[in-house]
Formats: sequence, C-alpha cells, structure tokens
Amino acid sequence: MQAVDAVIRTRLHSEVALVRQVAEYIIQSGGKRLRPALVLLSAGALGYRGTQQHELAAIIEFIHTATLLHDDVVDESNLRRGRETANALFGNAASVLVGDFLYSRAFQMMVEINDMRIMRVLSDATNIIAEGEVLQLMNCHDADVDEERYLQVIRYKTAKLFEAAAQLGAIIGRSSRDIERGLSEYGMHLGTAFQLIDDVLDYSGAEMETGKHLGDDLAEGKPTLPLIYVMQYGSPEQAACVREAIKNGGGEEFPAVLAAIRATGALEHSRQCALAEANRARAALEALPASTYKDSLLELCSFAVARSF
Repeated sequence: MQAVDAVIRTRLHSEVALVRQVAEYIIQSGGKRLRPALVLLSAGALGYRGTQQHELAAIIEFIHTATLLHDDVVDESNLRRGRETANALFGNAASVLVGDFLYSRAFQMMVEINDMRIMRVLSDATNIIAEGEVLQLMNCHDADVDEERYLQVIRYKTAKLFEAAAQLGAIIGRSSRDIERGLSEYGMHLGTAFQLIDDVLDYSGAEMETGKHLGDDLAEGKPTLPLIYVMQYGSPEQAACVREAIKNGGGEEFPAVLAAIRATGALEHSRQCALAEANRARAALEALPASTYKDSLLELCSFAVARSF
C-alpha cells in the first residue's frame, strides 16, 4: 500500500495548481483504500510479485475518488470521512472538473499498461458505475423502489469497482478463467455487502466514526433497504411515514422514520442481507489456493459486515 501511495502521489502531478490541491485533498482524506487493496491481495494470492499491481491499484483509487467528487456535488454533501467535502471547500465546478481529471489520468495510466483485457475491464466498469449513478438519481424521491431496483444500483454503482479490482489481480496473476470468475464474483458480493452496511450505518452509526451526518440518505430521498423493508413489512402508519419522508426528502421526519426502522427490525434484516452477501463472497474463493493473501481476502468479508465506520 505504501508503494501504491507513492504511485498516487506521482500520478497526481499537474501543472495546474488547483488540480493538485483538490486531488491531494480528497486522496489524503483518510479513505479505507479497500478497492486498491483488493488488486494487491488477489494478485498476491495468485503468486504475482511484479510492480504492475501498484499502477492498477492506483488506477482503481483514482476512479473511485472521481466518483466521490462527482457524488458529493450531485448529493450536495458537505461532510465525508469527518471532513468538509471538496465541493464544500473548493466549489462544485472545481470538484467536477478535478473528478474529470482523475478519470482521464486513470485512462492515461491504463493505456501505458497496454493490455487490452485490463482496458476492457476498467472501461466497462467505469461505464457501468456511471449508469449506476444515473439509476440512483432516478430512484431518488421514488417511494415505489423495490429491493431488486435498490440492489441493481448497488451492483452498478458500488460493487462493480470491487469486482473489477479483484478481477484485475486475477488477470495479472495469469489465473485460470474459473479462478478469475470466482474473484470477480467475490468482489461483486463483497462490494454489495459493504454498501448494505453503509446504508445500515446511515441509521445506526456514530457520526464521529462514520464521518457523515446520520439521516443524510433520507434527507436526499434515497430509498435504501431499511426504508424499503419498513414500507413492505411495517404497519400502514409506519409505511406511510417512510413514503412521505422519501418523497419529500424527510430530514424533519427522521426521528419518526428511525423509530419505525427500529420497531420493524429493518436494520437487522439489512445486516442479515449483508452477511448473506459476505458468505457468497467467501464461497467464491474456494478454488483459490491457501495463502496469507487468501486469508486477508476472507477477513475482508468479516470486516465488511462487522465494521462501524
């Protein structure tokens, strides 16, 4: 990871001072670096010991960071990881344009690697992530979103980059197609579990740990799984309360919505769904040979579900 950070610092260089300033601010803001770690761990599990993994891990982090910059502008967020968002500090225009810089820098780095399969995986993933962003936008303030539509957004917007990261390790590790497929499935299920817990923490986390305001998703009218569960299994009054909050972006209704979520067991249901995804991720690694790298990949399944931040 230190080698990846060194690549990130080098590749962030731009003659334009504001590009450097905004990009460094968001990159250094304390992210978990899970996605680049997946590249390193999956490659390591297959015996790869070269340096290409560091470039690929940095590319993954640049794509992820670009999505964060754009996300925060779309969501009008002012807090991420306990710090002001880049758009709150530098403005929307700078955030969008520096996000574009990070996307284009990632594609420059892909071309230098000069592997068509790698370029296809990353370009497809980037396109699907963008589709996921638009799907989420379409779902906002729509109280008729069901679990299937909700999960589609997660698989496009969040899980796809986890999937691509794990698959890249398999590609440079020259794995069999079966192992590559298993690592791809692992990344997809891990990313889904990770986002499910993110959505749980929006109604149960400690703000100091999560680095975001509780109820942000509700204020933005996002119909996440805890809300969908209440609308499906809660009393008519509870369901009506949640529907109104989604339609109106219900910051003011947050206490009543939170009470409904707790009364119906919606958070526990969502955690169980995340656990099921994590177990699917574990099962997808069965064909991978034993190693400390595989152990770490398995441990990430536990972390994704048990974390509080």
